[in-house]
Amino acid sequence: MADEDSESVRTAESQELAALHLPQLEALVQETSHALSILKVETEMFEKYYNKMEPKDLVSHLLPDIHGSSLDLGQTRTRRKSKSRAAADRFIGLTVEQKNDLAQRELDETKEEIQQTKGDSERIIQNYQAVMEEADIRWADIKKATCNFNKDIIQTISKKKGSVIASEKVLRYLEEKNHYRDAMKEKLRLKNDSLKVQKKKLQLQLKQKEEMGEALHEVDFQQLKIENAQFLEKIDERNRDLLQLKLTAGNTLQILNSYKRKLQNATAASARLMKDISQRKEALEKMERETILVEEERAKAESVNKQLRQQLSDYRVPPVLKYVNQKMAICDLENNIKIWERKVEIAEMSLQSYRRAWNKVKVASKQLQLCLPLQGGQ
Repeated sequence: MADEDSESVRTAESQELAALHLPQLEALVQETSHALSILKVETEMFEKYYNKMEPKDLVSHLLPDIHGSSLDLGQTRTRRKSKSRAAADRFIGLTVEQKNDLAQRELDETKEEIQQTKGDSERIIQNYQAVMEEADIRWADIKKATCNFNKDIIQTISKKKGSVIASEKVLRYLEEKNHYRDAMKEKLRLKNDSLKVQKKKLQLQLKQKEEMGEALHEVDFQQLKIENAQFLEKIDERNRDLLQLKLTAGNTLQILNSYKRKLQNATAASARLMKDISQRKEALEKMERETILVEEERAKAESVNKQLRQQLSDYRVPPVLKYVNQKMAICDLENNIKIWERKVEIAEMSLQSYRRAWNKVKVASKQLQLCLPLQGGQ
């Protein structure tokens, strides 16, 4: 009977499909494929949920729904036994509440995974940043040590090759570096010990809180989630405000730099103008001094000019006879000058002859003085 009923249902469905037109069949195929994709997504979600849950939780969670669905199936069997199996095979599934619960749990788990991945990524980034900062600090220390070594040791060794002082300086430098490293190692060890003690205290406090029953319940956890969301919104708002303030500070800094450049240009221009003004003042003072000197010279020249004009106005031309007499006196004086110049030349010539004769006498007297001691010795 069941096989006959199923065959009759299939024939009825085939007849209904045959009666449909091509656009209706295409729409029906699209609806069926869409429903099939939704069922695939729901099936995958249910499989994930089923694999994560324990068997006891799964039975306790689905038992009321299965019981209700069995009652519904019993009622449908009493009504129509011929179509019960096909209807049960076709329509038994999850309710809307169960699907919503599964979707909500999957969404929560996805959010938790995202948060966990985000936290892990942030920790990894922080670790890498710490490693990079440590590498930068180490590189800076190495560069500083290299510069100090080149400055203190290499230059000394290059100046004093083969000397004992250079080798002693190298050994002293290495000993100082070793002492410095030992002190740093001891300092880091003490810091590590203090951090370990602090970690133990915090772990002990956490354990005591858990033993005293201060663990968070589900309601507290939800409340904390709500507060965390509120705080995150406030943090985002503060971050936006901070970004806006940073942009404002950047613009202000750019404006300040532009005004600083303008101030520097104005200061340089003012310095140039002050220098030019001082040079102009010096030139003006020099011109004033020269003007005073020129005025004085002009006054002197005017006085001399007045005197010359006065002399010119007072000058009277002498008579002709007086001029002739003065001219004759000048000619006599010139002749006397020539006569005396000739006498002077004659006197100089005689003086030179007298000097030559005197030199000869002196030479002869010296020779005579040299010969007289030689004769006395003989």
